Amino acid sequence: MSKEAESNRNPALQFVIALAVVLGGIAVGSIVVMRQEKPSVNQVRPGLTRPPKASVFDTNEMVWIPGGTFWMGSDEGQTDERPVHAVTVNGFWIDKTEVTNEEFEKFARATGYVTFAERKPDPKDFPGVPVEKLVAGSVVFSPPPGEVPLDNHYAWWSYVPGANWRHPEGPDSTIQGREKHPVVHVSWDDAMACARWAGKRLPTEAEWEFAARGGLARQPYVWGKEQVPGGKWQANIWQGRFPNENTAADGFKGAAPVASFPPNGYGLYDMAGNVWEWCADWYLPDYYAHSPKENPPGPDTSFDPNEPGAMKRVQRGGSYLCSDLYCIGYRPSARMKSTPDTGLSHTGFRCVRSK
Repeated sequence: MSKEAESNRNPALQFVIALAVVLGGIAVGSIVVMRQEKPSVNQVRPGLTRPPKASVFDTNEMVWIPGGTFWMGSDEGQTDERPVHAVTVNGFWIDKTEVTNEEFEKFARATGYVTFAERKPDPKDFPGVPVEKLVAGSVVFSPPPGEVPLDNHYAWWSYVPGANWRHPEGPDSTIQGREKHPVVHVSWDDAMACARWAGKRLPTEAEWEFAARGGLARQPYVWGKEQVPGGKWQANIWQGRFPNENTAADGFKGAAPVASFPPNGYGLYDMAGNVWEWCADWYLPDYYAHSPKENPPGPDTSFDPNEPGAMKRVQRGGSYLCSDLYCIGYRPSARMKSTPDTGLSHTGFRCVRSK
């Protein structure tokens, strides 16, 4: 970026985006369809065991995943998806869909909780930034008018004062009519607060991937081998030239109401596309090389080579911005990461609950 372009940028925006590294670590590339292999480990489907009683409060209907052993990761994806390794997880409940605006509103009303995006930044956390620039807001996808290099994500993200979960595109927008859309602009801390209130928690990365695969072994998509089986899109992702041409061939230019696409083999919706989902784990790019074989809890520290100074949590599932030309994050093995205090216009969550 030129010095002139840099000087025209809001300093607060630079800082927030630097923390987010919104799409860092995802390389341009095409998806390679992986070979179907006969699993050498057991694949357990829901309904084979009697599920325990559900929690008193459900953010939405939950599905019981009995647990089992599966192949985690991919040999065809990014380096942090390797090596493929057998992982065993215990049974757990998981929300059938991403947490919606109407469900998050129940939490906010009951508790008076104020999300990170709704809070005015503390000057002590932003040394050198003029006080008048420190206004509550969040990072919003803002497509440029023309083609831009895909190695500069600053070109399609803007820090928008007044943007938050109630006002996804800024203060003039609303969630009215979008009650069934996934809540966005929630940080990891916000998601954790909501989950705890509901008597739940965020899924571990292993739980999330086990649930996303829906009983399929080592497949590139949560629905199988073909990206568009029978010519029908199976997830809300980007079609067209990213980041300024979205043909909306799947029916949606932005986030879609939850459960707008077919469920996976476990009856879970939007485990690919729509919005990224927070997981409990810290992010380490080489964690798979030494993670436990049973119920891996994630590392106790974090490191992102793209931004060494920032501790980050894992995100999974991809979003409506995932394009084959830029981001292939809607594959079940794909990993993303962001700082726990970052909210974005394509990031939400779903909850789990143990027995």
